[in-house]
Amino acid sequence: MRSARARFTFLIKGVQALTLAVAVCFSLGATDAGSRFTNLNHRLMCTCGCAEILGECNHVGCPSSGQELAELKAGIAAGKSDQEILASFAAKYGATVLAAPTGNGFDLVAWIAPFAVFAAALLGTILLIRRWGKPGGKMESAARPSDPATDALREKIRRETGDDGGI
Repeated sequence: MRSARARFTFLIKGVQALTLAVAVCFSLGATDAGSRFTNLNHRLMCTCGCAEILGECNHVGCPSSGQELAELKAGIAAGKSDQEILASFAAKYGATVLAAPTGNGFDLVAWIAPFAVFAAALLGTILLIRRWGKPGGKMESAARPSDPATDALREKIRRETGDDGGI
């Protein structure tokens, strides 16, 4: 009994050690200058007008991407934080150099508006479907006018075609 408990404890400790080793391996690469460079150049836009991410700008003879990538490398080598680098690019090239809008000020609208429009459209659709489902809704009143001549014509068509009203 004691040996089974010791084996179980050893197994648990081994799994914990393996999990810690994997976490350490992943965190070592996260602070690497190369991965930081890749992360930052994918958060910036090329200013040549190609509408590409800076790290992905691949058109021949781009007059901007080489200079901007060199500035980015210099900022990383100088020990600037990511926010300082992004702020310096935004100050130099304008806010359009950022691939995603910031989360403050008027730029917050760019994050909120799509969700607000979706919620409004969903609410409108739900209200419209509820209205159509009511006995006096637009759909029913338009589909079945209360004219006796029309009702008689429908009944005649139903008798001649054998239609029971289903689809």
